[in-house]
Amino acid sequence: MSSNDVLGRTEGGDLRLVGLTKRFGAFTAVDNLDLTIPQGSFFALLGASGCGKTTTLRMVSGLEDPTAGQIFLGDAEVTDTKPYRRPVNTVFQNYALFPHLDIFENVAFGLRRRGFKSVKQPVEAMLELVELGHLAKRKPNQLSGGQQQRIALARALINQPQVLLLDEPLGALDLKLRRQMQIELKRIQTEVGLTFVHVTHDQEEAMTMADTIAVMNQGRIEQMGSPAELYENPATTFVANFLGQSNLIPGTVEGVDGDVVTVSAHGRTLTLPAARCRATSGTVILGVRPEKVQIAETEADVPSGFNSLSGTVVDTSFIGVSTQYLVNLPSGEEVSVFEQNTGRAIQRPGNEVVIYWDPSQGFGLDGTQDIEAGAVLDEEGAA
Repeated sequence: MSSNDVLGRTEGGDLRLVGLTKRFGAFTAVDNLDLTIPQGSFFALLGASGCGKTTTLRMVSGLEDPTAGQIFLGDAEVTDTKPYRRPVNTVFQNYALFPHLDIFENVAFGLRRRGFKSVKQPVEAMLELVELGHLAKRKPNQLSGGQQQRIALARALINQPQVLLLDEPLGALDLKLRRQMQIELKRIQTEVGLTFVHVTHDQEEAMTMADTIAVMNQGRIEQMGSPAELYENPATTFVANFLGQSNLIPGTVEGVDGDVVTVSAHGRTLTLPAARCRATSGTVILGVRPEKVQIAETEADVPSGFNSLSGTVVDTSFIGVSTQYLVNLPSGEEVSVFEQNTGRAIQRPGNEVVIYWDPSQGFGLDGTQDIEAGAVLDEEGAA
């Protein structure tokens, strides 16, 4: 029996949140959220603690009542539907397996509760899906954390939900196991074809698994798109800082000529594509990711047409796959450079260097924003 047979391919539909709001007294946890999650997608709500992502998930599951707004699954409104009547299941960080039941009975629990008399075939097929059929007779405390997580997933999937909610499901695992489980979760989602909504503060986790990411901040969505879209062309300083690492350089738009924007910063003229710049006049924040920046010893070594700035190396960290530099600009700003390990000589602190990058790899943001937005939250999430 295939996983598709187990799940029964129930009629579904997009998950839609319309004006969804949740207030706790004077505090607004989720603020007028409009969101459509396509059926069959792997969707991630990404943000730091307190941004509203878990509250949103709890409202979808029915564990929290909205202050305002509506929740739809396909054409059916489920805003006021009791949790146990919603075609939604949740996998939590703590797994919540029954310690007195073996693995087979943990997975079979939902079917038995619903009155199914024959559970052997669907349970065995689900254990095969999560590749743990050989452990069916073991108890949860005899499994590793990753194996327990897969059993929790199988127990949720066997109930044929239209939407599976994942609330920081890998948070209790160590780094190596977490990375293995990221691949496993994506494989399982692709095979069963259900809508997965994954809540996490881990940027790498969201980018590894999700088709679409919504970056949340203070109860609102800052930006939504594919991992590549958000990383390569962030819309705000918050997204640029929170999703990965960015060098953000304040400047002034000097002019727009066709599809090229010219920016003045640190006494230099820098350029970037107009399609990647969200400011056409006044102040601008020019951004470039550290791995897009390279180091040269002199201006003569910089390829023609590239942006460049002079500075002094203040820190060098060799981590094998790359060397990570901090370069201090004359203004006092520090720029990060991640240089791939190609065997080049490593620059030492105190060396005078020129950093440079292809203009097409930069992006421009509205200069009135807080240039530090998202950076402190990113550090807290990483901690």
